[in-house]
Amino acid sequence: MKIIIHGGFFSESDQSHEVKTAKQNSLKEIARKAFEFLQNHTSEETVVYAVSLLEDDVLFNAGIGSQIQSDGKIRMSASLMNGENQKFSGVVNIENVKNPIDVAQVLMKEDDRVLGGIGAKKYAEEYGFKDFSTEIPQRRKEYEEKLINGGKGTVGCVALDQHGNLAAATSTGGKGFELVGRISDSATVAGNFANQYCAVSCTGVGEDIVSNATAAKIVIRVTDGMSIEKAFEKTFTELQEIDGFAGAIGIDKNGNIYHQDSHPTMVFASYDGKEFEIFR
Repeated sequence: MKIIIHGGFFSESDQSHEVKTAKQNSLKEIARKAFEFLQNHTSEETVVYAVSLLEDDVLFNAGIGSQIQSDGKIRMSASLMNGENQKFSGVVNIENVKNPIDVAQVLMKEDDRVLGGIGAKKYAEEYGFKDFSTEIPQRRKEYEEKLINGGKGTVGCVALDQHGNLAAATSTGGKGFELVGRISDSATVAGNFANQYCAVSCTGVGEDIVSNATAAKIVIRVTDGMSIEKAFEKTFTELQEIDGFAGAIGIDKNGNIYHQDSHPTMVFASYDGKEFEIFR
């Protein structure tokens, strides 16, 4: 059983040492909790649990603390993919729910498993998700001062359970100040993909991740026999060719964990029950 999570990117130029330390501590604690949860739950259940914890942490741009778009509203996206049955579900540009990943999980049972905007919100209400504002004062201040953070904030989790099944989940609060209607990579197979061989979650600039089909490429290459390390390296070489900005985390069916970013520094933590690896 293995788990790895990410919380977007950290920039020394716009965040303090205190924020960096806080993110390290938070990711370590969430990875620990998620690994404990994994002992008695499936990989799908675990990645949803881990991402919901990340959505509840104001340090990360997903759920509570999501970025504000150009019209002053918050719209979030999240997706879930089960590597065993190859099912993908997600919500795109959903408003006023506390945990978009939980809505994505409920959608797994539907034939129509990716919903957007008003439809996603209506579905959430029908299934008992209460109206909840995820805005925090810091985000409103950034919006009012028109400070742009570069769109590097997303959270995600990849897990391998005791039955050998993989799953990936990804959630984002957007890049901030984007055009209304903009679609991120987080609810697409470019940003979140899994099968029985490998699972990957991405963060970074959504347009670059989609242009490079990053998560899907890595997983397909592992499926075709490439090692997870080589699959990451080849895919990120191709990302570099379009000057792309992204990071990704992944686990293969053998429990090999790998992560890579195109620019410093993707924040992440992994745990196997014995040792933590945390971004520095």
